[in-house]
Amino acid sequence: MSFSRQSVTFLHELARHNAKPWFESNRARYEEFVRQPLRDLVEEMDVRLARVAPEIIGDVKRSPFRIYRDIRFSADKSPYKTHASCWFFHRDGAHNVGREAIGGGAGFYFEFSPKRSFVGGGLWMPPRSALNRLREAIVEGQREFERTIGNPAVKRRFGALSDEAILKRTPRGYAADHPASHWLRHQSFVLGRELTTEQATSARLPSLLERDFETMLPLVRWLNRALGLMPAERR
Repeated sequence: MSFSRQSVTFLHELARHNAKPWFESNRARYEEFVRQPLRDLVEEMDVRLARVAPEIIGDVKRSPFRIYRDIRFSADKSPYKTHASCWFFHRDGAHNVGREAIGGGAGFYFEFSPKRSFVGGGLWMPPRSALNRLREAIVEGQREFERTIGNPAVKRRFGALSDEAILKRTPRGYAADHPASHWLRHQSFVLGRELTTEQATSARLPSLLERDFETMLPLVRWLNRALGLMPAERR
């Protein structure tokens, strides 16, 4: 099963009726048109990743993100996300992402949404210890890092690294005019691009994601090596 127009319709309606009574009365639609297609995609991409990047895995229990929002510190108390997403992660690292992902590494991300679907790869907002290791690796291997993100295929497909989270100044411990100052100010190392609804609901979505993952793989492996997470030749 793949994402469909019914998937789009459900998420549109969820955005308008983001409350538990509506969701519970439409839970069967969520299971059929959102949750199951996401699980199917994770399984399919895990098979494909075994060929492309054996160290990166998709797990139907750990890769999909929950539909429930964390509203503890948010002014928006809407209980449900209006998108579906999943994370493909290094088999030797933690499966979660962000500041709390101690021991986690770089991987691949997919998000399905009526407004914008997205495919990405890299490492988003790693914890301080990991960020420090990446900065040290950039200083020691700046040329290799720049070749990796400056690869013509990467630039054509994804442009540049996301500038979502960049410090205004070079971080403490590095000279303001350091040759790698621009990269050292990054707090995330992510490539990505948006997908059309037609692409995200197409039966060819797994093939599209496979090509994009393969193009981003050199960056993912560079980041993981810096964190001590090695590539693999087989599973």
